[in-house]
Amino acid sequence: MDITDVKLWLEMPRELVIVSHRNPDGDAIGSSLGLSSFLKKKFHKVTVIYPSEYPRIFEYLDGIYEVLIYDLKPVEVKKAIENAEGIFCLDFNGLDRVDKMGEFIQFSNAKKFLIDHHLDPEPFTDYEFIDTNASSTSELVYLWIKALNQQDKMDVKIGEALFTGIITDTGSFKYNTRPETFVVASELKQLGVNDYHLQDLIFNCLLSKHLRLLGHCLANRMEILEESGIGIIYLSRKDYIDFDIQRGDTEGIVNHMLYVKNIQIAAFVTEQPTIIKLSLRSKGDISVQEVATKYFNGGGHKNAAGGGVYASLQDVLNKLKKVLPLYIHKSTH
Repeated sequence: MDITDVKLWLEMPRELVIVSHRNPDGDAIGSSLGLSSFLKKKFHKVTVIYPSEYPRIFEYLDGIYEVLIYDLKPVEVKKAIENAEGIFCLDFNGLDRVDKMGEFIQFSNAKKFLIDHHLDPEPFTDYEFIDTNASSTSELVYLWIKALNQQDKMDVKIGEALFTGIITDTGSFKYNTRPETFVVASELKQLGVNDYHLQDLIFNCLLSKHLRLLGHCLANRMEILEESGIGIIYLSRKDYIDFDIQRGDTEGIVNHMLYVKNIQIAAFVTEQPTIIKLSLRSKGDISVQEVATKYFNGGGHKNAAGGGVYASLQDVLNKLKKVLPLYIHKSTH
């Protein structure tokens, strides 16, 4: 299928599903809700589905209370996917990122559409709208709507959702931007999006426990390897209990290490009940995506990636200290 085929296919009202990845972030949520609102204006029946629950800070977005969560309603989710004529896969490019739902999607006879900005997509869809240089999937959803020549369907609610995805995936335009990103943001503002209000809702919503957790991370769980240009923070299972850490509470902690002079790679490691999870960030030409893919069963972008391994916390920390300096050395030669 090409964009002309997609446009023609969408001229008839359809039963559609939009799916994004486990532990949905601002881009997953913003892109899926923005696309949902757009498709509903074209008289499609649309169901948005996430494998797991979303952070509550995004509850201001239109349509979020209608989202189905597989962990909470697996039977309803399975039925929605089985009944779908079309499945839009947003902000992920491998079926393992949606857990059990990946099987439902794989064996569905529905048309499958992928809109994403991650590297190395798997070939499981009928149509792809991919740009790995884009700031976010939300940016791509906006560009896709323009490619359909249907930006007249855009409104401020759609704009708020897409703007949310862009500012969360770029850290308020601090990284992973390109000229087109600012053009899209400008055009969303012209729709009436209040960027100051959205920034306030997203970034100025910390509870006191979040600051205490950040203080604990910086004072007691951070190791700066100045000679290597590497910073590492970890949280143990005991930390999760002591600080009552919930989904979304650790968002952004990894970035604080990049504020340190001469630090080029930051790693944030968390000990989950059955797995060790990692978030990796880097500056310049250092590819943490390569690190995540090669050593930690993960992936992502050049400067922002993540992964997960079944190992002990100490083993993962030791491996990071062994592997990461190789990439610092590689980037300087």
